[in-house]
Amino acid sequence: MTTMNGQWFPPSWPDRIKALAAGTLEPVTPRRSATVMLLRDTSEGPVVHLLRRRASMPFAAGVYAYPGGGVDPRDERTVGWAGPSPADWAARLGVGPAEARAIVCAAVRETYEESGVLLADVADTTGEDWEGDRSALVGHELAMADFLTRRDLVLRSDLLRPWARWITPEFEERRYDTWFFAAALPAGQRTRDVSGEADHTVWLRPGEAVARYDRGEVRMLPPTVATLRQLACYPTVADALADAPARDLAPVLARATLDGDRIVLSWPGHEEFTRWIGVAR
Repeated sequence: MTTMNGQWFPPSWPDRIKALAAGTLEPVTPRRSATVMLLRDTSEGPVVHLLRRRASMPFAAGVYAYPGGGVDPRDERTVGWAGPSPADWAARLGVGPAEARAIVCAAVRETYEESGVLLADVADTTGEDWEGDRSALVGHELAMADFLTRRDLVLRSDLLRPWARWITPEFEERRYDTWFFAAALPAGQRTRDVSGEADHTVWLRPGEAVARYDRGEVRMLPPTVATLRQLACYPTVADALADAPARDLAPVLARATLDGDRIVLSWPGHEEFTRWIGVAR
C-alpha cells in the first residue's frame, strides 16, 4: 500500500485511473455484497463490532471493517422469513424482490459466518453442532435456506435496518456494490472471534473508533469511517435504528479526475475523503 495526504491506496491506482480516463480500461462489474453494523448499548453509549481483516486478504487487507461479504447465488433461494417481505425490501433498496431477498439473506449469513451472531429467534449459537453448521456455510457446503430449515428457524429481516450503499470505484480491480445495514445484537447472543478473514475483533464506541482513525492508529475504508461518524451521534442503539428508515440509500461512488498533473479522488457528499493520490505522467 502507498500513503498520500494521510490516505492509503493500492500502488496500482494511479495507472488504472489514467487508463480509465483514457478509455482503455473496462470497469469490473461490481459484486453485490452486504455488511452489518452490529450494535449494543453500554453505560457509555452504543458500541459497534469491528473486525481487522488479515494482512493476507486480497481486498482491504489490514483494515477495520464490519462483518460482511458477497452475495452467494444460493442466497436467492426462498428462505423462512419474518419481518418486511422481499417486496418491501425491494422498494427500500431500489432493486427487484429476488435481489432484495438475496442481499438481506447475505447480510444475515455473513454476520453469522464472521461473528457467530444469527439474526433469528435463537438465544445461543455456541456449541460444536452450531460451529459445524457455521463452518459448512463458510465452506459453501450448506446453503442458508437449508441451514434455517434444519434448525427450524426463520430469517428475521425485521432485525435489520438499511443504512447506506457504497460502490467500489470503477478503477478498482475488485469491486463491490455494498449495502450497509444496522442491527442490534440479539438478546442472549454474543460475538465470537471466528472469522477466518480477520485477525482481531473489537467492540468500540463509534466516536472512539473514528478518533483512532483520525490519529492514524487504525486503517479503515471511507464507507466505514463515514458510517461510524454517523453512528457516533446516537445516545442509544434504539435511536440509531429509529433513524434508519429516513436514511438516503443513493449509492456513493468515488470519482477520479485529472487536475493538471495530479489525480484527484473524491467521494460525492463525503468531502473529507477527497485526496490527490498521484502524479499523472
